[in-house]
Amino acid sequence: MRDYDLIAGALSPGGSREQRTQAVVDGLWSSLGAKGVSWVGFYLDRPDEPQDRRLVLGPCRDKPACSPIGLHGVCGQALRFRTARIVDDVRELGDEYIPCDPRDRSEIAIPLIDERSVCWGVLDLDSRQLGGFDDSDETGLRKVLRAAGRLAEE
Repeated sequence: MRDYDLIAGALSPGGSREQRTQAVVDGLWSSLGAKGVSWVGFYLDRPDEPQDRRLVLGPCRDKPACSPIGLHGVCGQALRFRTARIVDDVRELGDEYIPCDPRDRSEIAIPLIDERSVCWGVLDLDSRQLGGFDDSDETGLRKVLRAAGRLAEE
């Protein structure tokens, strides 16, 4: 079981958005890196860019990632539809999957919506386990994002 309460309790809503997103990444990675999570990071929306280059990598851990990415992948879908995406087996996505690490098997992406209702990015986590994420992870990740200063609305 992943302890999102512990991660949320260690975060502060102070600082810039960049400082808070980095703190979220560091907190999630230090707590979840040994619990089935192979990567955690933010993709930030650049709405003036073409759709195939619209999301750029923000703070992340622990391996390199693809950047920029388009809106067709899991993160792009979370951004476009403004809803969390939990994918049990990324291979089932076919061309809709952006394989930054071919060892990853599952993914969760949470859209980041500010107080003006603007979706400004996505929190993304990968796992090398099939079915590595479920609804409790979505709930826990939203709690972490709230603790870091309303980085995402529900």
